[in-house]
Order: sequence, then structure tokens, then C-alpha cells
Amino acid sequence: MGSILTYRDLEVWQRAMDLVDLVIEATRTLPPREFELRQQMRGAAISIPANIAEGWRRKNRRAAYQNHVSIAMGSQGELDTGLEIAFRQGWLDRESWKHLTALDTRVGRMLDNLHDALG
Repeated sequence: MGSILTYRDLEVWQRAMDLVDLVIEATRTLPPREFELRQQMRGAAISIPANIAEGWRRKNRRAAYQNHVSIAMGSQGELDTGLEIAFRQGWLDRESWKHLTALDTRVGRMLDNLHDALG
């Protein structure tokens, strides 16, 4: 990858945005009565790239950037749990769940690496 000029150049932000797209699409299949879970999963997914971006904008304060990456890590864990609940309840088929969980796990590892690099 070339030089990183903005958070949009970060692969972790790009993959997190892909995850947002997939979560929004997948949660459309949740039963209408599961509005809260749908909103929680979408909110957690959206929080990941949003916190990466916000932290980047605070990059002159390394500790603040690391804190926002930590918040993104928490949201990734929250999303992982929401995906597991949706799968266990039969609202996500196995293939969709595997695909979403694989990307979610990848983003989680990338966040761990970014957090460590900032430490």
C-alpha cells in the first residue's frame, strides 16, 4: 500500500466499512420484532470505522487515538456477539454467519495490531 494520508487509506477502515455494508444487508432478514438487536448490531458495526476515523483525526494525541481504537475493538466484540445470537436463533444462515464472522474476526485482528502499534 502507498502512503497513508487519511484514515480512508487504512486497510482496517476499508474492511470495517465492508463489514458495515454486510451487516446492514444481513440484518434486513431479522424478524421485525428483533428491532433492538438489528439496531445494536448495526450500531456496533458503524462504530468500528467511525471510531477509527475519529481517532485518526486526533492522531496528534496518540493516547486519544489509541483510546478510539480501543472503543472500536469493543464494538467489534459487541458485533461478534450479535452475530452469534442471530445465528443461534436461526436468523442468519450458516454461510452468511461464517462470512460475516470471518470478516469481523479479521477486522478485530487488524484493530488489535493497530492498537499495539499505537502503544
